[in-house]
Amino acid sequence: MEVSLRAEAGRQQGSRASRRLRRAGSVPAVLYGHGSEPLPISVDHREFAAILKGEAGDNAIISLDVDGHGTFTTLAREIVKNPTKPFINHVDFLQISLDELVTVEVGLEFMGEPLGVRNDGGIVETMRVSVEIEALPTAIPGHIEVDISHLEIHDLLTIADLPKIEGVSYLDDEDTPIVTVSIPSSVLAEVEAVEGEEGDEEAAGESGDDAGEAESEASGE
Repeated sequence: MEVSLRAEAGRQQGSRASRRLRRAGSVPAVLYGHGSEPLPISVDHREFAAILKGEAGDNAIISLDVDGHGTFTTLAREIVKNPTKPFINHVDFLQISLDELVTVEVGLEFMGEPLGVRNDGGIVETMRVSVEIEALPTAIPGHIEVDISHLEIHDLLTIADLPKIEGVSYLDDEDTPIVTVSIPSSVLAEVEAVEGEEGDEEAAGESGDDAGEAESEASGE
């Protein structure tokens, strides 16, 4: 499903002009792709932010209506967000065709509480929160659900374990780790401490036995 967004062409470029646009509630942007020259544009911040909050998120198919230039089917790429404020500083719009494969990053959503967490006090460690896929624009999922409820301590999921989705190809190496359940470092420290104490006690016991044997041999002489 496509969403519509209006854009204005002919914006002035440069940091000062961009700051003025942001203060006025717009996002500086560039439209490019399909062999055309990059076109500086701007879009309404509120309208664009609402699209990103939708089900498709960053991978929404956007019908971009650029005044004086026509309407383009696009994906938002290189979304630059303000590091300290809830603002979008800049965005690039890539022209696409609905019948051409595109490469995008899609977020992972982990579902369920692992057995290793519930039964053994383990913790979930995530190595990847998104994966790179190739698909037609209309087949791009908003996110990928990954069931981790069956994972026990030291179990590991990789790209190869992700659900098969029709029309979607995973581009990362199949052995790439995604998520695991591990023992908390505090628990490991306790275990090592207990093992250390047990080792000291065994060593002390062996020393005592050796001393006793030495005394017995001395008495026998």
